[in-house]
Amino acid sequence: MYNNTLKKWLDSSYLSKNNQSYIEQTYKDFLKNPNSVDSSWIKIFEQLFIENKYEHKFLDNLTNNTYIQLKNKTIPNESYIKTNTYCSNITYTQIAQLINSFRTYGHQHSTLDPLKLWKHISKNHLLNLKNYNFSLQNIHKKFDMKIFGINKESMTLSEIYQFLKKTYCDSIGIEYMHILDIDIMLWIQNNFESTAGIFDFNSDEKKQFLKEIIAAEGIERYLATKFPGVKRFSLEGGDALIPMLKEIIRYSVCHQNIKEIFLGMAHRGRLNVLINVLGKNPQDLFNEFSDKHQTTFGSGDVKYHQGFYSDITVNKQIIHLSLLCNPSHLEIVSPVVMGCARARIDQLLKKSTYNNDKKEHNTVLPISIHGDAAISAQGIVQETFNMSKADAYDVGGTVHIIINNQIGFTTSNIHDIRSTQYCTDIAKMIQAPIFHVNADDVDSVIYVTRVALNFRNTFKRDVMIDLICYRRHGHNEADEPSVTQPLMYKKIRNHPTLLSIYSNILNKNGILSINDTSNIINAYREKLDKKCCVLQKWQPIHIRNSLCTNNLNNNKTTLYSDKIDNQYLKKLAYRINDIPSSITMHSRVEKIYHDRIEMALGNRLFDWGATEILAYATLLDQGISIRLSGEDAGRGTFFHRHAVIYDQNNGTKFTPLAYFNKKSNGKGSFYVWDSVLSEEAALAFEYGYASLSNNMLVIWEAQFGDFSNGAQIVIDQFISSSEQKWGQLCGLVMLLPHGYEGQGPEHSSSRIERYLQLCAEYNIYICVPSTPDQLYHILRQQATYSIKKPLIIISPKSLLRHPMVTTSLENLVHGSFKTVFNEIDDNIIPHQTNHVIMCTGKIYYDLLNQRRKNKQYNIAIIRIEQLYPFPYENARTILNSYSNVKNFTWCQEEPKNQGAWNYIQHYLRNIIPAHITLNYIGRPDSAAPAVGFFSVHQQQQKKIIDDALNIN
Repeated sequence: MYNNTLKKWLDSSYLSKNNQSYIEQTYKDFLKNPNSVDSSWIKIFEQLFIENKYEHKFLDNLTNNTYIQLKNKTIPNESYIKTNTYCSNITYTQIAQLINSFRTYGHQHSTLDPLKLWKHISKNHLLNLKNYNFSLQNIHKKFDMKIFGINKESMTLSEIYQFLKKTYCDSIGIEYMHILDIDIMLWIQNNFESTAGIFDFNSDEKKQFLKEIIAAEGIERYLATKFPGVKRFSLEGGDALIPMLKEIIRYSVCHQNIKEIFLGMAHRGRLNVLINVLGKNPQDLFNEFSDKHQTTFGSGDVKYHQGFYSDITVNKQIIHLSLLCNPSHLEIVSPVVMGCARARIDQLLKKSTYNNDKKEHNTVLPISIHGDAAISAQGIVQETFNMSKADAYDVGGTVHIIINNQIGFTTSNIHDIRSTQYCTDIAKMIQAPIFHVNADDVDSVIYVTRVALNFRNTFKRDVMIDLICYRRHGHNEADEPSVTQPLMYKKIRNHPTLLSIYSNILNKNGILSINDTSNIINAYREKLDKKCCVLQKWQPIHIRNSLCTNNLNNNKTTLYSDKIDNQYLKKLAYRINDIPSSITMHSRVEKIYHDRIEMALGNRLFDWGATEILAYATLLDQGISIRLSGEDAGRGTFFHRHAVIYDQNNGTKFTPLAYFNKKSNGKGSFYVWDSVLSEEAALAFEYGYASLSNNMLVIWEAQFGDFSNGAQIVIDQFISSSEQKWGQLCGLVMLLPHGYEGQGPEHSSSRIERYLQLCAEYNIYICVPSTPDQLYHILRQQATYSIKKPLIIISPKSLLRHPMVTTSLENLVHGSFKTVFNEIDDNIIPHQTNHVIMCTGKIYYDLLNQRRKNKQYNIAIIRIEQLYPFPYENARTILNSYSNVKNFTWCQEEPKNQGAWNYIQHYLRNIIPAHITLNYIGRPDSAAPAVGFFSVHQQQQKKIIDDALNIN
C-alpha cells in the first residue's frame, strides 16, 4: 500500500498539492536525521535536494512552503549526499516544477480561439524555460521521463519543453489539476501525454470526417439559398459539432456497447443535427420552412424546438437516438435529458435503483449541448451539476458539449458575460474534467471526443468538451452582427471555413484531392435536391413518433381493480405495516405504525398517511412501480408518511414497501428519494423521467406548495403545454401542500390560480382531494390510465391528522374518485335549503364544523374535488337539486385575486340561474398570499366562516 501511494505521488509529480503536508513533514524529518525516514524517501530526497548556488533564483518561482522554509534550515551532511547527485538534484526539481506548471497552467496558453481574438491576461513565467536557469552542463543531457510519470523515452530539456508545449499548449487545453481524485488525474494525464498532440487517424477516418464537415456546411448553404433570411440559427462556424456527434455515436456503439442516446440542445445548429445526425428527411424540413407542414396535435411549435426520434443502424447494431423537445429557455432541457436517461436505465436493468451495479452496465448515454453564454449564466446549470452524482439522479455521467461561439446574442465582452475566465468554470464544482478544443482543428476535436467518452465510461462521471468556435452570422439570419461586434465580424468575414481548412490539409497530405472534395460536395447537394435522407452509412433508419422505443419492458402482470376486496386489502395493509422486530423505530414512528396495524385489523379508520401508503402497495402488488421524490419525501414534510424508517441504533434506512415487494416476482419497485434542495432541476428531471417511464407512477412533492414557483419554467414550458406543442405525453403527479393555517405568506398557498390559468384543451388534471379515500382513488386512477396526463394534487397539511379526515376500508374497496361531493349531512334537505356554499379543500371542514355548531340546517355545503377539467355535468346535477335556492356562494381561504375564484365563477354562473347572484366570500384582493401574524390570520379566518354562514 505504501509503495502504491508513493508510485501515485511520483507519477503525478513531486509537487502535487494533494501530498504537500505529508511530504513537508517527511522532508523535515529527513533534514534532521536522514536515517529516520524510509529508504525509499532517502533516495528521492537525494535526487530532489537543491544545490545552494541555484536556490535563491529557483525559489522565486515556487510557492511550496517546503522550499521557502528550506532557506533557513540546516543542509544535510555533505558526507551523506554525494557531490555528483547533489549537483544534479536542482535539475530534477526544476524539471518536475516545469512539468507540473504545464499540467496546471498550460490550457491558459493553448491555441484555442480560431479567430485569435483571445488575449492572455498575463504571461505565466512558470511556462517559460528561461526562468528555470538550467545549468549549461544539463542543456543537452537526456533525462529519464518515467521518474516524472511520463511514459516516454529519455529526453533533453529542449525536447521536454517541446513535448509539454505540444501536449498542453496546442489546439487542446486541458483542465484537470483541480480534481482531487488522483486516479482520475493520472488517467487524464496519461491519455494526453501518451499522444503529445499527435493523433493516429487513418486516411479513411479523415475522409469520413471531411464528408461530415461537407454535410454540416452543405445543409446550411442549401437552406440559405432556398430560404434566404429565414431563421434557422445556423451552425456555421461550429461545423465541427457534426463530426463530433457522429463520432460519439460510432465510438459509443462500437467500443462501449451504448444502445440509446438522449440528446438535449438549444436552437443553435439544431436543424443541422436533425438532418445530418438523426436522419430527418430533408423534404420534411423544407416543408416546415415553406409552411406546408401540418401538425396533428394542438398548437405545434417552431421547427427548431421540436424533438425527433430515430433508430439508426451502426456497425449492424440498432441505436436509438432521441433529440428531446426544448423551448427557448436554453438550459432547462439538461435535467430533462437526465430524467429520460435515468428512466430508461431503471427500465433496462429491472433492478432497484439502490443497486449501484447499474453504473457498470449502463447502455444509455445522455448528452447535453450548451451555449457559452447560457451555461455560465443560468442557475439551472448549477442545480443540474449538483444532481449529477446524487443517488436519486445518477445516470453514470453526462457528456456536456459547449458550442462556444464567444458571443451571447449581441454581447461578447467577457466582463459583461461572466466573472470567470472560462464559461465552463461552473463544472469545477463537481470535479469534472474540462477539455477546451479549437473547433478549426478537426483531429483534435475527434481525439478529445474519444477521450471524453472513455473517461465517462471509465469513471461514470460528467465530462466537459468546450468546442471553441465562432458564429458566422448573427444570432439569427436576419440580424446584422457587425453593428455590435465590428472587429469580430471583420475577422469572421475573412476567416476560412472549416471545410476549406480541412480539405486543404487532406489535399496537402495526399489523402484527398480538391477535385475529390468537389465531387463529395456535389453528391451531398444532389441528395438534398432529391429530398432524400443523407445518412447513407447508417441505414436502415426508422423514425419514431415518440420518445418510447418499441422494446420497452412492458409488464404483462398488471391486475385489475376488481381483484381488490376487503380481505385482500386487510392482509396487504397488515403486511406493509408489520415492521420486523430487528428494526428499532423512533417512539413516535412506532406509534404511527402501531396505529396502522390497528387500521388494518379494522380497529381504527384509515388516516391520510396510511391510505397513501396503502394505495402505493396495491399498485406495487399489481406490478406498477412507484417513484416518489421531493424534499423530505421519505418522512413527509408534515411527519405523516414515514415511507422510510431510520433505525435508531445504527441509522440505517428501512423502506417497508421496497422490502416487502423485492421478494416477489412480477411486482413493482418502490423508489422513494429525498431530493436535492432544488425545485427547477428536480422537477425537470421528474418530468423527463415520467415522460419515458412505463407502467409506473412518478410523483414529485413540493415541500410547501408555493415552493414550486421556483420551477415555473418547467410547469409553463413542459408540464402544462408539452402535449399541445410537441405531442409529448407525461403522467407526472405533483403533490402541492396547501392550506391557510397562519404560517405566513410563503407556507400557505400553492398558488392554485397559476395552475388554473394554464388549463386548456384538457392538458392537465387539477384535483383537491379532501378525504384519504379520495387520494387513494385518484392515485390509483392516475397509475392505471391508458392516456398520460399530468396530475396536480393540491394536498393538505393540517388535514393530515384532522379527526374528521379518515376513511373506512369499505370506501377504499368499493369507492371511486368523486369530482364533486354533495351535502353529506342527512338533516340538510335540498328543498328546505335557502343557501348553498361551494368550496374546495380545507375550508370545507371549517365551514362544516361551524355550521353544525350553529345548527344551521338551511345551508348546504358542496365540495368541488376536481377543478380541471371542471366536472360540469356532475356539478350541474347536484346544483339543480337546489332549484329553490336564491343564495349561492363561493367560499375560499385565498385572496379574491388568487385561489380558484376567477377561474371557477364562469363555470358556476353557467349552471345557476341567470337572475341569481353568485356571491364571493374570502379574503380581499392582496399582493401577498397570506398575512404574517397568526392572530391576524385567526381573525380573517373567523370572518370568512362567519360571513359565509350568515349571508343575508
